[in-house]
Amino acid sequence: MTGGEAGPTKWWGWGDPGRRLRLDPGAQSVLRSKVGPGEPVPPVRLEEVVVPEPRPLPDAIAEIVGRASILDGHEQRVRRAAGRGYPDLIRLRAGRPGQAPDAVVLPGNAEEVAEVLETCLREGVAVVPFGGGTSVVGGVEPDDGGLGVLITLDLRRLRGVEVDRQSLIATLGPGLRGPEAENALRAEGLTLGHFPQSFEYASIGGFAATRSAGQASSGLGRFDEMVTSVRLTTPIGELVTRETPHSAAGPALRELILGSEGALGVITEVSARVRPAPQTRRYEGWVAQGFEAGCEILRSLAQSDFVPAVVRLSDPEETSMSLAFSGQVGIRRAVLDAYLRLRRRAGGCMLILGWEGTREEVERRRALAARALHAGGAVPLGRGAGRAWERTRYDGPYLRDELLDLGYMAETLETAHSWSRLDELYAVVGTAIADELEVQGTPGIVVCHVSHAYRDGASLYFTFIARRRTGAEIEQWHAVKSAACEAIVGAGGTITHHHAVGRDHAPYMVAEVGQPGVEALTAIKERLDPAGIMNPGKLLPRLAASP
Repeated sequence: MTGGEAGPTKWWGWGDPGRRLRLDPGAQSVLRSKVGPGEPVPPVRLEEVVVPEPRPLPDAIAEIVGRASILDGHEQRVRRAAGRGYPDLIRLRAGRPGQAPDAVVLPGNAEEVAEVLETCLREGVAVVPFGGGTSVVGGVEPDDGGLGVLITLDLRRLRGVEVDRQSLIATLGPGLRGPEAENALRAEGLTLGHFPQSFEYASIGGFAATRSAGQASSGLGRFDEMVTSVRLTTPIGELVTRETPHSAAGPALRELILGSEGALGVITEVSARVRPAPQTRRYEGWVAQGFEAGCEILRSLAQSDFVPAVVRLSDPEETSMSLAFSGQVGIRRAVLDAYLRLRRRAGGCMLILGWEGTREEVERRRALAARALHAGGAVPLGRGAGRAWERTRYDGPYLRDELLDLGYMAETLETAHSWSRLDELYAVVGTAIADELEVQGTPGIVVCHVSHAYRDGASLYFTFIARRRTGAEIEQWHAVKSAACEAIVGAGGTITHHHAVGRDHAPYMVAEVGQPGVEALTAIKERLDPAGIMNPGKLLPRLAASP
C-alpha cells in the first residue's frame, strides 16, 4: 500500500519546487535595517521528518476504493500532515509536524465517498477532507479527535466538468484545482472569474468549503455568491440543494454547507454561475493622497455601482515595502517620488484597480471610476504598475518561503468591517500586532491593504514581518496572532473575511456568531456527524484543539 507518487508542490513550503522568489541585496538590506538580521534555519530533509507509525485501516476501506487508491508512504503522509499556514511550515521545516494521517484515501466518485464515510462512522475513523491543502488557518491539520485512526480523504479524482450553456452554470468536481477548472471552461469560451492568491493550487471544493474570496471579488462576487447548488455527503447521508435561481423555502441549506470546512461532511459536487470569458482585462496603478483618502475613494466607487473588479489599496507602509521588495529599490522609489512631487502629491498610497469584460464595457467603467479617482485627488501611474501587479499576483506565498529561508517570521491575517468602523479596526489591529512584536523582543514591519470593497464596508489584509525567535517560533506566532484576534473582536470586526475558521480562529466563533449560534451549529454537526469523525478540531470552538 505504499504510495510513491511525487507531489507537485514543495512538501515544506509553497508551490512549484523549481521556483524561488529571491530578494535582491537591496531589499535584504532594507529588511535588515528595519527588523534586524534573521537567523536562517534550513528545512530538514524529507526523510528526516518524524511522523507517527501508521495505524491499520479497516479492510472495508480498501474494498471500497481499491488498494491502489490508499497511500501510506512516508512522503504522502508528510504532504498531508499540515496546511500552508506559518505554524504549519515551521513544524514541517523542523521535521516535527505532529500528527499525520495514517493513510491517504483517494475515492473515485461520490458513491465511494459515501461508502467510505459510512465505514468510518461505523469503525470510528476520523476523516480530514483534502483538496489543494492550501489552508492557512489549520483547516486541514490532521486531528484524530481521540478516535485513534485518521485518514485524509483526498478528492483529486473527483474532477468532472459539465456545462449548461443556456443557464450559464458549470457543475464541477471538488478535486479540480483553479487552473484546471478555468482551462476546461475556457475551452467553452467561459470563466468562473475566481482568482484568490491560492488559485494555482486551491480546489473547487476548497473554494466552497471556505467561502473563498478572489482578487476580483469586489466586482465579480465571492465564490459563495457564484454557487447555485452544492452536494454534501455526510456520515449519515447526502444533502443536495436545489439548482434554482432562488427559493423562499426556509433557511438556505446551501449557506450552511458553504463554509462548513469539512466539519459536517464532504463536498462532492459544486454548481456555479459562469460568465463569458472577458475580451479584455485592464489593470492600472494610481496613488491616493493617503490611506484615509484612498478608502474614501473606494467607498464612493463601491456605492456608485461601478467599483472595479480588482481593488487593492496599500497603506503607506505597504506601499514603501512593495517598492523596496520590487527588485529595483532606488529606481522605482525615485521615479515615483519625482512624479508625485511634480503632481504636488508627496508620499501617498498605491492603488491597483482592474476591470474586465468587453472592450466597451471596460472603457466605460474605467472612465466612470477615473472621475471619482480624480475627484478624490488620486494621481494616475498608468498601466505599467497594473501589469506589474498582474505578473506577481500569486507571488506572496513564494516571498514568505524566501523570508522563512532568511530567518524571518512572515504572516498574514485579514478581517472586515463597515466603512464607518474601518479606520478604528485598521488602527487597533495594526497597533496590537506591532505592540506584541515589541513584547516578544522582535519589533517588526506591519503593513496593510484593502483587498475587497463593498457598498457597506471593506476588508483589511495585514502582513507582518519580524525576526523569528528561533526555537520558540510557534509561541511567538501565537502571541501575536492572539493579540490581533482579540483586537479584531474588540473592534467588532469579523474574525475572518476569506481565510475561513479552521483551527486558528475556532476559539473566536462565539464572538462571531454568539453562543446560541455556536450551539445551533454544534447541534447540526451532532446530527449529521454523530460520532464526530469529520475534520475534528475545526470550526467549532468547544471541539477545537488549542492553537
